[in-house]
Amino acid sequence: MRMRAFTNRATRTSALLGAVAATGLLLTACGAEDAAPSASATAAAPGAAASRAPAPGSFNDADVMFAQMMIPHHEQALEMAELARGRAEDAGVKKLVAAIERAQDPEIRRMRAWLKGWDRPESAGHAGGHGSGHGMAGMMSEQDMKDLAGARGEEFDRAFAELMIAHHEGAVTMAEEERRNGLDPAARKLADDVVRPQSAEITELRKILDRL
Repeated sequence: MRMRAFTNRATRTSALLGAVAATGLLLTACGAEDAAPSASATAAAPGAAASRAPAPGSFNDADVMFAQMMIPHHEQALEMAELARGRAEDAGVKKLVAAIERAQDPEIRRMRAWLKGWDRPESAGHAGGHGSGHGMAGMMSEQDMKDLAGARGEEFDRAFAELMIAHHEGAVTMAEEERRNGLDPAARKLADDVVRPQSAEITELRKILDRL
């Protein structure tokens, strides 16, 4: 009886050890399977990040020129908008000033990021500074900016409207050229975003002039 009991215990122990070993092998296999997707996902991450970066050949000279010219053009519009503080009187002018500031500052940041991603300088060296008016349609001269700064109330509103119409018309001209000749989808989209609202603002500015 003692021998049979010992044999039974040995058989149960052997079976238990076998089950433990099988479980260990199963867990090891599962662990390997779980690790595989993780390694794959880690390997895929750099590729996903690279897909968001500007790809070589995804832009052309027209895109670069558009950004290089539109940055100082937008900057001058923001300078004109800043002059409206404490000088503008017309509610329509004040509303357009707020719209210009809201739209154009973020657009400047985007264009600077593109030029950096494209490894191109922010300035092409042809603009001659914000107030020169050379090389870019609609840019104000230094004298235009001084005259605007010296105006107040209705005089300022009228001068601002007249100058901003010319400024917006210049921006629309450059944006339409980008839509015709540009390659980069984001730059072409920004050109659309310049043409539509600034064309509408030109219409509003003309209405303001009519009532002043």
